[in-house]
Amino acid sequence: MTTRDELVKQTRYAFDFIERLYMEVSYLIREMEGHLRDEPEKFAICKPTGYGVTTRSSTGLESTNVSMWLPRRLAVSFIPSEHTEESRGKTHTPSTSDLKTLYVRILLDDKSIEQPMICSGVLYDLQRKTPGKGWDRFVENLMAHIEYNEHRVFVDAEKLEYEDAYVKFQGCLQTGPLYEIADSASLVSKVIEPSLELFRTV
Repeated sequence: MTTRDELVKQTRYAFDFIERLYMEVSYLIREMEGHLRDEPEKFAICKPTGYGVTTRSSTGLESTNVSMWLPRRLAVSFIPSEHTEESRGKTHTPSTSDLKTLYVRILLDDKSIEQPMICSGVLYDLQRKTPGKGWDRFVENLMAHIEYNEHRVFVDAEKLEYEDAYVKFQGCLQTGPLYEIADSASLVSKVIEPSLELFRTV
C-alpha cells in the first residue's frame, strides 16, 4: 500500500519530470529558431501572445477538460521576416497572397500516437475568408484556430486541405519520433532541412 510520504515523493517526481520535459522542448524550439534565423528568408518565430508556444489547454473542472490541464500538444510557427513585424513583444503578420509559414507541432501525448512525435513542414495558400476582429494578425490568430480545431485540421498531416467559415489553407507536414532528435545535427537533418525543402518547393 502506498504511504503518504511515498505519494508526496511521487507527486514531486512527476512534476519535476514534466518540467524537465517542457524545458527540453523549449531548448529544441529555440535551437530551431536560431538555425532558421540564419537562413536566406531570415525566419522569425511567430509571437501570438508573446514569446511562447501555442497550445489548447484548459483549467475547467469538467471531467472532459481535466485532461487538458497539462499541455500535451504544442505548436510554433516561423515566418520570413519580410512578412511580419514585431511590436510590444508580439508579431503582426497580415494576410497576403504569397504568405506561407513553417509550422511545427510537438505531440508529447495523444491517444493516436505510441510515442512523442514532432511534425514539421509548411502551410501555404493561406486565405482569410472573413474580416473578423483581430485577424489583422493573421498567422498569429490562425495558429490558435488550428490548434483549437486540430482534429479536423490534421486528418492527414502529409496533405492538409482545410477550409471553414474563417480560413482556408493547404499544407504538408512530415512526422517523426521526437526522441530521435538527440542533438543539433539530427535536428537539422531530420526536421529543419526537410521542412525548408517543403517550404521552398510549394
